[in-house]
Amino acid sequence: MPITNFSNGNLILVVEDEKPLIKALTEKFAHEGFRVLSAENGEKGVKLAMETLPKIILMDIIMPKMDGITASRKLRSDPKTKDIPIILLTNLYDNEHLAEAAQFGVYDYLIKSDWKLGDVVQKVKEKLHLT
Repeated sequence: MPITNFSNGNLILVVEDEKPLIKALTEKFAHEGFRVLSAENGEKGVKLAMETLPKIILMDIIMPKMDGITASRKLRSDPKTKDIPIILLTNLYDNEHLAEAAQFGVYDYLIKSDWKLGDVVQKVKEKLHLT
């Protein structure tokens, strides 16, 4: 049965294939008062986003089964999920991927090696107008 009762406005979806990073982000956001769901690939991430309608999605670009660009494109094409902010997580500054993401409304990204967990929380709070 789909999870559909997250109407409190603080639900974050983390779509990432690196388990230690999922754990770290989940713990940090939970500590900050957010509810966090996670998926380990884009395919599961799209399904979970459509079921739960999170307030924001943190999504890796390079993942198995479905990459973050394809997943973001699918989310942008559905009226239910088209306006959910997406922050892409990437290992490298990749102009090609970021330009492709911008074509369908994803302008925010974080390069994994450049940030600390607190930076991610701050970016999410800014995007959700909580600061």
